[in-house]
Amino acid sequence: MTNFENNSLLTMSEVNVGFFTGSSPINAVDNVSLCINKGEVFGLVGESGSGKTMTALSIMRLVLPPGRIVSGEVLFEGDDLLQLSEKQMEFVRGRKISMIFQEPMTSLNPVFRVGDQVAEILSIHTELTKKEIKEKTINLLKNVGFDEPRQKYNQYPHQLSGGQRQRILIAISMACNPSLIIADEPTTALDVATEGQILCLLQDLVQKNRMSMLFITHNLRVMKSMGSRIGIMYAGRIVEENLVDDFFRESLHPYSEGLLDSIVKLKGTAERLKTIPGSVPKLSELPSGCKFHPRCTHVMQKCKTEEPPLVTIEKDKRVRCYLFQD
Repeated sequence: MTNFENNSLLTMSEVNVGFFTGSSPINAVDNVSLCINKGEVFGLVGESGSGKTMTALSIMRLVLPPGRIVSGEVLFEGDDLLQLSEKQMEFVRGRKISMIFQEPMTSLNPVFRVGDQVAEILSIHTELTKKEIKEKTINLLKNVGFDEPRQKYNQYPHQLSGGQRQRILIAISMACNPSLIIADEPTTALDVATEGQILCLLQDLVQKNRMSMLFITHNLRVMKSMGSRIGIMYAGRIVEENLVDDFFRESLHPYSEGLLDSIVKLKGTAERLKTIPGSVPKLSELPSGCKFHPRCTHVMQKCKTEEPPLVTIEKDKRVRCYLFQD
């Protein structure tokens, strides 16, 4: 198992998630190890289909058939979440670890008032009276930026904008003051102005409440302002871990270089965007050796036959690439 420091809140060690749809399983999460420290925002970045969301769902034990957590360990506050009973895990979800899902437009129940949907998690995980739950819910709505929280309490999801719905989901995730929040693409489908407001809100709430966050995104521009450490995923694997500032100054993995080169640079010039050649392979048709080698500009013969291990370069820096093996 991977060794991390004692400051860790959650440690994933060699977690594998397989999908059993044919003669052999497809590995959506392949031997993933990562650590989220107390009070930090850890960013998980990669293209669609890289395994980011499935990594989050494995932490929450919400992988659905035909998917299955095959092996590994997820230590959280001293307990291996993968070994808990379903009843014990229900206690963890929402109370200890909460998740903000991708789609604010579809994650709320359209037939219930938004206030009741926030209040529901308090009724499940606390012993507060109905009156106390309502007052705490209204206070939560105020904390996520609603000027008239009592009015918002009585509205339905269809009466709210996308940004307002996302604030409701954030209120639900914050209701029981969890130690860890998993934010899975929380600004998807939001306009740039609303995106900025939601990101500022998340940063403010995490700092005020001294929470940790796993922030999942495909947008490096967003990650630059959000996290302290970053993990890059490709084809179900972590290929780089780095400090955010160091990553944007000098990334390690060739895939990371390609991602950074493809960011739009607002310089007022008509500079042509660079792209990564090829496309992300299907998980059912992965190449041998390094999974990135067909698209890599630094490819060596060894890359085509043997997959490089994830090695530690220095504290908080790991990379899966033969350029750093010797």
